[in-house]
Amino acid sequence: MELKYFFALLHPTIAIAIVFPLIGIALNRSWLARQRRLQSASGVKSKIPPIVGSEHLAIGYWLTGAVVGVALLGMGFPMVSKMIAHDSLTKEPFRVVIVALLFLGTIASMVFLYRATKKLWRGTFATLAGMGLIVIGSQPEIYRKDSEWFFSHYYYGIASALLMIFSVAIVQDIYQDRQNRWRNVHIILNIFATLLFFGQGLTGSRDLFFWFKPQ
Repeated sequence: MELKYFFALLHPTIAIAIVFPLIGIALNRSWLARQRRLQSASGVKSKIPPIVGSEHLAIGYWLTGAVVGVALLGMGFPMVSKMIAHDSLTKEPFRVVIVALLFLGTIASMVFLYRATKKLWRGTFATLAGMGLIVIGSQPEIYRKDSEWFFSHYYYGIASALLMIFSVAIVQDIYQDRQNRWRNVHIILNIFATLLFFGQGLTGSRDLFFWFKPQ
């Protein structure tokens, strides 16, 4: 197998080995946490251990980091390979430097988002991380399938990553909101994100088929 194919397969390999198992665990813990919360609210002594809530939170953090990381990897390989092939460092050095800084800035924003406690900083770092993904994805080296955006692996991936980032940004609001408005928003958006993950599995398999299809 050629080296370029090895690097091309890193993105789906990590998604299958890490991201999708985390999705299953997160869904399981979210269901158990909700069942325990409903049972407690109705006065029934739940047999579900209270630790499921903290486990769901921890897995959610891991899942968000994995989704953003896989998205950056999925965009990074074609971008670097095409920039090298087109000698972009010589022809467009400023853009190459900006893109490299965007990658670093997006990763740094995610790190700071995990550490932020105040709403202002959580919103700021979530916005910066999301903007980083969008601007990186808007580069000409990225295959977006714009003509069929409604069935595009790129758009599904970016949308799910943005939803994950938003979920991390509102975690503290969920726990502080006694009326459960943020919790309901979180549930609805993550149901949509789960559907996007299924779509990513389908569109990713399709794109790999055409990538490796003999000419």
